[in-house]
Amino acid sequence: MYDVILSSMVVGKSSNVEGSGFKYVSILHTQQKHMCLRFQRKQLFSLSFICGLMLFALGLISLFTGHIASHLEYYSFQFMKGALSTKLDNRHAPINIWKSKAAKVYYGCSDRDPHMPPASSNGYLLIATSGGLNQQRTGITDAVVVARVLNATLVVPELDHNSFWKDDSDFVDIFDVEWFIASLAKDVTIVRRIPDKVMRSMDKPPYTMRVPRKSTPEYYLDQVLPILLRRRAVQLTKFDYRLANNLDEQLQKLRCRVNYHGLRFTKPIRKLGQELVMRMRSMTNRFIAVHLRFEPDMLAFSGCYYGGGDRERNELAEIRKRWATLPDLSPEGERKRGKCPLTPEEVGLMLRALGFRKDSYLYVASGEIYGGEKTLQPLRDLFPNFYTKEMLTNKELKPFLPFSSQLAAIDYIVSDESDVFVANNNGNMAKILAGRRRYMGHKRTIRPNAKKLNSLFMARKYMDWDTFSRKVRSCQRGFMGEPEEMRPGRGEFHEFPSSCICHRDYYNDNRYNVEFHSRRQYELDLNEESKSGNSTQNGGVNRVQRVSTVKMGMRKW
Repeated sequence: MYDVILSSMVVGKSSNVEGSGFKYVSILHTQQKHMCLRFQRKQLFSLSFICGLMLFALGLISLFTGHIASHLEYYSFQFMKGALSTKLDNRHAPINIWKSKAAKVYYGCSDRDPHMPPASSNGYLLIATSGGLNQQRTGITDAVVVARVLNATLVVPELDHNSFWKDDSDFVDIFDVEWFIASLAKDVTIVRRIPDKVMRSMDKPPYTMRVPRKSTPEYYLDQVLPILLRRRAVQLTKFDYRLANNLDEQLQKLRCRVNYHGLRFTKPIRKLGQELVMRMRSMTNRFIAVHLRFEPDMLAFSGCYYGGGDRERNELAEIRKRWATLPDLSPEGERKRGKCPLTPEEVGLMLRALGFRKDSYLYVASGEIYGGEKTLQPLRDLFPNFYTKEMLTNKELKPFLPFSSQLAAIDYIVSDESDVFVANNNGNMAKILAGRRRYMGHKRTIRPNAKKLNSLFMARKYMDWDTFSRKVRSCQRGFMGEPEEMRPGRGEFHEFPSSCICHRDYYNDNRYNVEFHSRRQYELDLNEESKSGNSTQNGGVNRVQRVSTVKMGMRKW
C-alpha cells in the first residue's frame, strides 16, 4: 500500500523533481515503517510482560495459600461489589430450598396510623360472603375496609351455605368473633346484629344490592353511601373480590390487620391445628406442607384432562354443569398455558428435582383426591413420610368431619406453620397463605411454574435425571417465594401484600424486639378482655386501654 502511494507521488511530480528528493521520501518511509514495528514490538512486549507477571504472582499465591487458579472467580467476587455483578450472582446462586435468606430481613408492618380518625357510623353494613373458606376470608377482609370507607357499622358477616361445599358453618363456628370485634374496634365498629330498637325504627328492611367486582372506594362513596344514609342499612351480596386491588396505603394496611390479626380461628380449631403441628414436629425438625388441590371440583372447574379416558371426561363434565357460566375450554390448551394443577406425581417429581430428599416429611393438605389412593401412590413412593390430618388424628377430627370449611381451617393452620408450603394451584387458599407467609417473614413458599414445567414433564423420558433436575431448578426461579418476586401493584394484594411488608434495619434489632413483645402483649390483653366478657348487648367490646410500655413499643407507620 505504501509503495502504491509513493508511486503515485512520483508520477504526480513535475519533470524538474530530482532523484534525491525521491530517495529522501523513500528513506523517510522506511524509517517510519521501522518505528512502527519497534513500537508494536515494545507494546507487545509490555503486555506479555504484564501478563507473565500476573501469572507469576498468581502462581506464588497458589503456592503459599494452597488455592488454585480456578478459585479466581471467588476472589474476583470479593472485590467486585458493583450492582451488575451482585445481580448476576444472585441470579445464578443456588437457592436454599428450606428457608429464604430474607426471612430475618423482612417483616409484617400494618400498625394503624395514630392520626386516623376513630370509627364512626353512617348506618349498618351487612355482608353476605361467597364461596369456600378462603374465598369468604377475602370477602370478610374487604368488608371491614368497605365499612371504614363508608363510615358504617359492620354487622358480623354471613357465610355462604349454598356453595359447592355445602357447609352450614356460621362465622362464630370458624372465627373467634369476640377477638374479631375487639382487635378492629378502633378501625370499624362491629356488632353481631343490628339492634332490635334500630330495626323497629326502620321503615323498610335493609336495601340489598350487589356491587361489581373490583369496585373502587369512589364507587362505594358514590353508589352505596347515599343509599346507606337514606335507608340506614345496606346488605351487599355475593361479596368476594368486590373491592379494588390497589388502595390507599392505610386501607391496605387495614386489610392486613384484618386478615393477619383480626381473623383468628375458634379455640377448638386452633387447638387441633396446633396439635397436628406438634405431632409433625415430634417426628422431624422441618416439614413440607403441600396443598394438592386435586379434588374433583378443581379439575372440573379448570377444564383440564389427565388421561382417564371417557370416564374422566364424563365425570368432570357432569361436575362442570354446576357452574352455568363456565366456557368450553381445551384441556391441552389450558395445560400449555399453565392453568392446570400438577398431578400428585408431578408435584413429587418437582420437589425431588429441587433438592428435597426422599426422607423429607410431607403434610398433604387436601380434600378428596380425584382417583383416590391410585392417584396418590406415586407421591407416596417419592416421599414415604407422607401424612394427612386423617392419619395424624384418632377421634379428635370427628366433630369437624361434616364441615368442609372447618377442615380447611385445620389444614390452613398446619400449612402456615410448615417450613415449606407448596401451592399446587393459584386458588384462594394458595393466595391467602402465600401472602400471610410473606407477611410473617417470607417463609419458603413454592408455586409451581406450571407453564414451563408442563413441557419438561412431557419430555422427561428423553432426558436423564440430572438434566431434568437442572431444568426444573432453572424454571422455578421466581416462583420460590423470594422477596424480589413481590413488587407493588403485581397480582392480588392478598397474595402480594407489599404495603404491609417492611425491611428491618440490622442496627434497629433491639427496637424491633421491643415492638414484637409489645404486639404480643397487646394481643394477650385483647384475649383476656375477650374472656372477661366485657361486651355490650349488641356484641361490641370496649376498647382495650394499652399500658404505657405498649404505646412506647409500637412503631408508627
